[in-house]
Amino acid sequence: MSTETATVKHKMFLAGNWVSREKEMEVRDPQDNRLIGTVPAASEQDVLHAIHEAQDGQKIAAAMPVHERIAILHRAADWIAQRQEQYARMIAREGSKTIREARKEARRCVETLRISAEEARRINGETISFDQMPGSENRTGYFYRFPIGIIAAITPFNDPLNLVAHKVGPAIAAGNAIIVKPAPTTPLSALLLAEAFDHAGLPPKILSVVTGYTSDMGDALITHPAIRMVSFTGGLATGQMIMQKAGLKKISMELGSNSPVIVLKDADLPHAIESTVSGAFWAAGQNCLGVQRIYVEEERYAEFVKGFVSRTNQYIVGDKQAEETDMGPMITEAEATRVESWVQEAVEKGAILLTGGNRNGAYYEPTVLVNVPEDCRLAREEIFGPVVTIYSVPDLDAAIKEANNVAFGLQAGIFTKNIDHAFAAVKELDVGGVMINDSTDYRIDAMPFGGVKGSGIGREGVKFAIQEMTEPKVVCFTVAK
Repeated sequence: MSTETATVKHKMFLAGNWVSREKEMEVRDPQDNRLIGTVPAASEQDVLHAIHEAQDGQKIAAAMPVHERIAILHRAADWIAQRQEQYARMIAREGSKTIREARKEARRCVETLRISAEEARRINGETISFDQMPGSENRTGYFYRFPIGIIAAITPFNDPLNLVAHKVGPAIAAGNAIIVKPAPTTPLSALLLAEAFDHAGLPPKILSVVTGYTSDMGDALITHPAIRMVSFTGGLATGQMIMQKAGLKKISMELGSNSPVIVLKDADLPHAIESTVSGAFWAAGQNCLGVQRIYVEEERYAEFVKGFVSRTNQYIVGDKQAEETDMGPMITEAEATRVESWVQEAVEKGAILLTGGNRNGAYYEPTVLVNVPEDCRLAREEIFGPVVTIYSVPDLDAAIKEANNVAFGLQAGIFTKNIDHAFAAVKELDVGGVMINDSTDYRIDAMPFGGVKGSGIGREGVKFAIQEMTEPKVVCFTVAK
């Protein structure tokens, strides 16, 4: 593979082999719609071939000693660490992230793979006291965890390298085979990850990265009986469709959110403003953890809004590759147009636009609204764009009630110096994670990550993904008296 500026015909990684196809898919830079390269448009036959090969691959992976899994994961991490700028440039070219944001993602990918290597040695079971039941005094045993087999991973565009690593790293650490279908808009970063594993000596058939359109591939990747788990990160509607079609297999899903932040009157306001502005507009707001709704205690509401708008207006929007740029374009002009329509709907229903609200191609300005009515999409659904709504609330109880009054529950944030208020929020917020004195988009790659309600099923984070990707097997010995 190459990240040169010239258009490149890339190959996909099919069961350990780099292959081309006559039918191709274009990959374009959303900033200017410039053609970056092409990738094969995989067919249903390609998917079925990947599944067939992975049936051998899962046996190879399961039989691989743990020390070999560890070594391969470390070599892949080292390969990327030595080429971080190359990987970051690709992330920034094919997606929405600025080069500074992309560098952070490349660093996190290295960390994800290294954590995977460490967790591979800690896939442990436990002894079982069978003699706790009368009549079982002469029995002894334990359980251990074994790999589930073949995992299908469907990944999004907004973290095109590290979110793929969050599926591939734990799968390999646990001794599984995995087939990755990256987002059609950002397949090149996933192929670069496959390249790292190829150079690291991963045996063939364990990993495939199939590129192309879902319409060409059919449903085999989620419906085939040999697939024992589907790990999906994306939108709620697609997640619901996968659930309906997948059949009897494990499902792990992270489906986004419209994350709330609570700012109480005793908060460190400059810190809260800086954190929430960053959390709202990172990756042009295309972040499942992105700050969308902010509830400010009424005594500090006016001050917070003034400071938030002022900091938002300082954001530099422009060329993704420029070091000074804070925010780039959205992933497509169609997505920017959708965001524009949601904001227009809110304004038409009475919302007040304080800043932003303008679109130029795929670029949409960082946007702040207040007085947003409940009967518009922006108040209820995930905008997945650089738009924030701010509300005044009388107290913490009201803020928690409003924060919970949506169909999502991924992460929430609260800014306060009162430990009792912090713990009340921890207890009452209906989410998968509560960040105290931090933005909702704070995450490290070792923590359990996932949500409740419409935000998904199961947990990622390397150790916790490995639990999802393995099953316990009980062993019981009857010992002669």
